[in-house]
Amino acid sequence: MAKNLSSLIQRHLQGKTILLTGGTGSFGQRLTKILIEHFSFKTLRIFSRDELKQHDMARKCTDDRIRFFIGDVRDESRVRRAVQGVDIVIHAAAMKQVPTCEYNPFEAVRTNVVGAQHLIDAAIDQDVKQIMALSTDKAVNPINLYGATKLCAERIFIQGNSYAGPKPTRMSCVRYGNVLGSRGSVVPVFQAQRKQGTVTVTDKRMTRFWLTLDQAAWFVLRCLTLTRGGEIFVPKIPSIGILDLVEAMAPECSIQYIGLRPGEKLHEVLLTEDESRHAVEYDDLYTILPEYQSWKGGVREGSAGKRRTLPEGYRYSSENNTHWLSVSELRNLLMQNGFNTGAPVVKKSRGLVVR
Repeated sequence: MAKNLSSLIQRHLQGKTILLTGGTGSFGQRLTKILIEHFSFKTLRIFSRDELKQHDMARKCTDDRIRFFIGDVRDESRVRRAVQGVDIVIHAAAMKQVPTCEYNPFEAVRTNVVGAQHLIDAAIDQDVKQIMALSTDKAVNPINLYGATKLCAERIFIQGNSYAGPKPTRMSCVRYGNVLGSRGSVVPVFQAQRKQGTVTVTDKRMTRFWLTLDQAAWFVLRCLTLTRGGEIFVPKIPSIGILDLVEAMAPECSIQYIGLRPGEKLHEVLLTEDESRHAVEYDDLYTILPEYQSWKGGVREGSAGKRRTLPEGYRYSSENNTHWLSVSELRNLLMQNGFNTGAPVVKKSRGLVVR
């Protein structure tokens, strides 16, 4: 499976110029590392607005296939310049912090929504073949501005295919849950709080979907080979309970319950009952197909496996998941990803097999 998937991705990327927006973020840096270590491609353009992060990343990355572009997706002219000659765009640039988006709503909309429109317009005009945009479980039934802007971005990318007309550009999204150790993850917070002997938990009933940066990156690369345009790809990933995470990271600490924060949910949803009516299931992912389609497309059946329809009223949420990570699995997963839990690794975590 791993070898077959790598070969499939390699054929898709061979000779291609790739633009990675938000390329200096945690996801972008991990995806860049994977691309350099495992695949041949023509050029990878790292597009972001943080000069210092680009400088630091360029010092570590000496591969002559990598280019660094300073720019902001809110700057339409710079986006148009960045996509010239590009074959594939992976769109990871976004404002992601819930409190920041709530306090700066205009900026969140300009980045997450208007920035998406700038990228689509530029890609269509420049005959970019493929865009894969990153979304989040927060986009499902959103209760905060961040989730609302990502829901808008999903809709823009899916129906943006209609604007392409005779052009070759096709756009799709991936939607997944919390990424271990990424910016905004609770893991670094718990790690810092361990030193004081107390960790803060909003609600003991809380559950979340969970995956690693490596799993997220490999899933995005795999979906590049599946899409024909207009799909939202959802991985089947494990859930965790927040108290299990505390037990895995800081079993010696006391817990202070502080109540749900504004815009925070008890549980997360990756696929709603309404979406399941036009979604299909494969062994390790769901594909949400477009409801309104004016372009030819559809997932490539052979590379995804056997296709199954979903039962009426199906809902994929973190609290009704059939796959949960135990405390020992969580602890091992954390240690495998560089987080100190103060305990030895006892067995290999199942995690999500994506390659």
